[in-house]
Amino acid sequence: MASRLQQVSGHLTPTDGIANKIGVKSPEDIVIVCAVRSAITRARKGGFANTMPEEILAGVFKALIAKSKIDPSIVDDIAVGNVLAPAGGATNARMAALYAGFSEASSVYTCNRQCSSGLQAVVQIATAIQSGLIEVGIGAGVESMTKNYGAASLSATSEKIADACPAAADCLIPMGLTSENVANEFNVSRAKQDAFAALSHQKAVTAQKNGWFTEEICPLEGSVVDKEGNEKTVIVDRDDGVRPGTTPETLAKIRPAFSETGTTTAGNASQVSDGAAAVLLMKRKTAEKYGLAIQGKYITSAVVGVPPKIMGVGPAYAIPVAVERAGLKLSDVDIYEINEAFASQAVYSVEKLQIPIEKVNPKGGAIAFGHPLGCTGARQIATLLPELKRQGKKVGVTSMCIGSGMGMAAVFESE
Repeated sequence: MASRLQQVSGHLTPTDGIANKIGVKSPEDIVIVCAVRSAITRARKGGFANTMPEEILAGVFKALIAKSKIDPSIVDDIAVGNVLAPAGGATNARMAALYAGFSEASSVYTCNRQCSSGLQAVVQIATAIQSGLIEVGIGAGVESMTKNYGAASLSATSEKIADACPAAADCLIPMGLTSENVANEFNVSRAKQDAFAALSHQKAVTAQKNGWFTEEICPLEGSVVDKEGNEKTVIVDRDDGVRPGTTPETLAKIRPAFSETGTTTAGNASQVSDGAAAVLLMKRKTAEKYGLAIQGKYITSAVVGVPPKIMGVGPAYAIPVAVERAGLKLSDVDIYEINEAFASQAVYSVEKLQIPIEKVNPKGGAIAFGHPLGCTGARQIATLLPELKRQGKKVGVTSMCIGSGMGMAAVFESE
């Protein structure tokens, strides 16, 4: 009887205790076979302004299939981060998957943890693979802020709860004002914010000139309307929000956007944008079974809560938790992709954690090329892994603040 119990417990207990560890390869590792994204375009003005979100997402899915050379029928489940679309964009995501060539047997769902939704989708797929619920999955994200941004995307809330609970009421503070709160409470000056924003554009300009985005961006068709009102098809293969020549001095001329005495402007905050990204995950042994190349490895992640009125500080609290879970120190991380929702919160997070600025967003960030809310978390992974490879580095972290007061971070290793 004892031997039988031991045999059964062996089925329940993982046989490999070193999976998902930095510097050690295990058949049980959760690996990333491919991560791609669309270009990010300006809402209402860019190449995707006349494109439905499921069309952008389907294009990214097709590119993922082509680049990874997988048989789409092996994909068990697809999670898609989406924030603004009615009904969570669930039908749109299913349509995109089927159109792209995934089997009707492949399931699809959407998730919404606001600005971290794309990363949450990746983590949920990684966790499902880790636990044995599925073998192959995709974590993705999409947002058309052209189609869904604004008051129509907001649900009604309870005055009773807001009146009775100050923290709950703070969840309703407009994001721009939470940026002002961070700047005021932690003395992040306008000059610091503008300098950070200018650097984001300068790094993105350099990355574009050197072709450093080529590996992550999949060219897609979009449509634009010319001055005569004629619609024409264009190839969208470049982030169109990047502005060459941006300096702290040019940004200093822009008026505050949310408060007359404030420091947050359209120039030092993320752009309203459209885009999609997708990440293909499986265990190492599965990738080897199918003869698929491995781009990187998922290590761990963390989500934490912070005061809603200063939601932007989230990365400063999520990053240390994720890094510690990975068995690392902050100094062990080679590249940090920290979402630039606002320069105020990005500056605070970098300074709070004492991260060398050269490790932060080496190809620029959301201030330069935009923040399609549901897409960003998956987009950062597609941006991070090629850059780790280019620099010959190993360990990267992605992180973002989250509306209503949270932060999320994840740790990855390049291969």
